[in-house]
Amino acid sequence: MNDSLPPSLSGSLRSARWRRAALAALTALAAALPFAGFAPAAHAERADKDKPLNIEADNMTYDDLKQQTIFTGHVVATKGTILIKSDKLVVTQDPQGYQYATGTVAPGTPDANLAYFRQKREGIDEYVEGTAERIDYDGKQDLTTLTTRATVRRLQGLSTVMDQVHGSVITYDGQNDFYTAKSGSDVAGPGNPKGRVRAMLAPRNGGAQPLTGASATLAPATKIQGAPQQ
Repeated sequence: MNDSLPPSLSGSLRSARWRRAALAALTALAAALPFAGFAPAAHAERADKDKPLNIEADNMTYDDLKQQTIFTGHVVATKGTILIKSDKLVVTQDPQGYQYATGTVAPGTPDANLAYFRQKREGIDEYVEGTAERIDYDGKQDLTTLTTRATVRRLQGLSTVMDQVHGSVITYDGQNDFYTAKSGSDVAGPGNPKGRVRAMLAPRNGGAQPLTGASATLAPATKIQGAPQQ
């Protein structure tokens, strides 16, 4: 149709159409932006990183050469809402002031006495807690890695279990609020000879489900996103 119009008029029409399309796109984008913050994600308590690390133990040793402090015997460490309990805790600090802590118990320690971690999620009455033979807390990345016979739970309040994950190595990323889990021989047993990861996930619109009944049938994943840092 535009072939019958003068070149200048045809170009003007195309320019006008382009401007109208661009204006429509910008209007739609401006309308959508106010809704971007209506579904905020819950993260670990952000103020924890700026809180002091308080530790109680039976014994303490400071190694100035390694810039390392070692606590042993019924260790209890708190940093804001973070709580770590273990038989031994090794604490280091980098030049930027970020703190790192590794809590351990002896291999083969009964499940009831494994190293323990807990942290509140920001803005809601929920906590993430976990147990393992070794717990590493990275204060710079707000990353917690639980190694050997690891269990992580998401709690509503301090008692209602919403999610539960068992594995050989489990990481909890507090800033991005996600878990990764790996299988291993240390979690193998009757009914799970290969030590596969096992999880119980409650519906997000409902309450916690009881930890009873037969194990769910789990399909193998092709890969694990975000492999834990060792």
